[in-house]
Amino acid sequence: MGFSDLLEEVGGFGRYQWLHVTLISLPGLLMASQNLLNNFVSGVPAHHCSLPANHSIRHLPHLSQLKIDEKQLLKVFIPMDSSGNGLDRCRRYVEPQWQLLAANSSANVTYIQTEGCLNGWTFDRSEFLATTVSEWDLVCSRRSLRQMIQTIYMGGVLTGAIIYGGLSDRFGRRSVLIWSYLQLGVLGCSSALSPSYSAYCIFRFLTGMAVSGVILNGVSLKVEWIPTKARTLVGTLSSFFFTLGQMILAGLAYWLRDWRKLQVVVCAPQFLFFAYSWWYSESARWLVLNRRSEEALKSLHRVARINRKPEMIDKLTIEVMHSHMSKEIESSHSSFTAFDLLRTRGMRHISTCLIAVWFSTSFAYYGLAMDLQKFGVSIYLMQIIFGAVDFPAKLLALGMLSYLGRRVSQATCLFLSAFIIFANIFVPTEMHSVRTTLACLGKGFTSASFTTVYLFTGELYPTIIRQTGMGFVSTMARVGSMAAPAVLILDEVLPALPSLVYGGAAVLAGCFACFLPETLNVALPDTIEDVEEKWSGRSPAPREKEGVSLNKDETMVNDGGVVSQERVALKAMKEKGGTGLDAL
Repeated sequence: MGFSDLLEEVGGFGRYQWLHVTLISLPGLLMASQNLLNNFVSGVPAHHCSLPANHSIRHLPHLSQLKIDEKQLLKVFIPMDSSGNGLDRCRRYVEPQWQLLAANSSANVTYIQTEGCLNGWTFDRSEFLATTVSEWDLVCSRRSLRQMIQTIYMGGVLTGAIIYGGLSDRFGRRSVLIWSYLQLGVLGCSSALSPSYSAYCIFRFLTGMAVSGVILNGVSLKVEWIPTKARTLVGTLSSFFFTLGQMILAGLAYWLRDWRKLQVVVCAPQFLFFAYSWWYSESARWLVLNRRSEEALKSLHRVARINRKPEMIDKLTIEVMHSHMSKEIESSHSSFTAFDLLRTRGMRHISTCLIAVWFSTSFAYYGLAMDLQKFGVSIYLMQIIFGAVDFPAKLLALGMLSYLGRRVSQATCLFLSAFIIFANIFVPTEMHSVRTTLACLGKGFTSASFTTVYLFTGELYPTIIRQTGMGFVSTMARVGSMAAPAVLILDEVLPALPSLVYGGAAVLAGCFACFLPETLNVALPDTIEDVEEKWSGRSPAPREKEGVSLNKDETMVNDGGVVSQERVALKAMKEKGGTGLDAL
């Protein structure tokens, strides 16, 4: 017997659970907007050096008599780029080259002296009205600062997971979730008022922390109120909110086209979520384990009333509640740390392989998702396509997991994504349709890899340390998401270098995945000893008696790869007939 049995007695997945899951999932529509916002807020418009003062058609009236337009005039001041198809974005001629206006001019411009953009840049406003790039001139020598915004944001997500994970254990999921909504709304909207690049980066870092708090505590509170058998379905359906959110972001960005307005629109709804979040009930499981049983009982009675089970209000007492949760309460007196993930041979083998898989999956995912402008197709259309491709990708992953097994599915997704990333290197930039198709396939396989690795990890780690392990390896996903934008800067050295790095990481992780044990239709391990006997053929060395305080969390993954931890008491997940997808 466990807390899931209590949930069944007060209505199982009833009316309260439907409302609860829906209300907590709604913010997921805008979480994808936060993770991928930099694509539009820091979009790079077409640009070139501004002309010297007093050099324009207006100031040179004799040129208008020759029927010379602004585009032709630019050739006098700005050289062509290396491809010869467009103007150089970062250089201009020291002196105007009027001879280039002559018809059929064949002047040799190779040795003409050039200089940097001393008068700043002129940005095209057809695709973006205003972005951080055009406002703070994040181009040419300052180009790397654009990618730094995303890296700083992901650093905030990682920091928030650490801070808000601990705070939720101390103050409860509901309180921290409510605060995170408010923080995201206030700081997100404040980002739109940033007077400088530095101020914007600070706001984005703090916003990233709030995003992590919303996802972590939202998923925790959601899953703690639903029965075990419904978690897989709820987890899958919830992830579609993130997928749909990617498509909503494209629509909002296309409609507004101004980075400050877009920043406000994707953050302002957090105040609505903050307003109705007071309706949530605190996790009864967390309340019991923190010696607040009377409050837990009130929450369960409230759920029973909403689920139309009034007869359970008199039957359900504190004694009954404690008897159901005896296993959770007992397990909370043991302590396992990240060291135990590496202490024995079998656990060390599993953890090493999973670190590589988590890092590379997130690394490749954000490498593709954060560089939409390189495909030569409208960035808004690319965002919609990239979001839509996740729907069949998730369904494909679930089918592969059921019929091919976890190890084959994981390795296949990684190898195929690497193959597609490599293949795109050899496709000419003019073939936009082919490059876009390959990119969508690559993104789809990395999404499928995310779905697979989450389930696979939960089945590989034993119950007593499963969520500690999930938290440890999922941290690598955040590190990968931080590193991915920085790698894009390498295209200055060699255009194909970022793709080589992303694809190489996926190949390496695919090789590591091949060495993971298969878990399809295999009973979940309960202890470290089970792992050693099942997959390494030996028993571990005796473990010293543990102290108090168990790091207890259940983890779920959202679409962009940001992992949420449900800090709940570890309970035996190896229920009758409960393996594979149903076990989670």
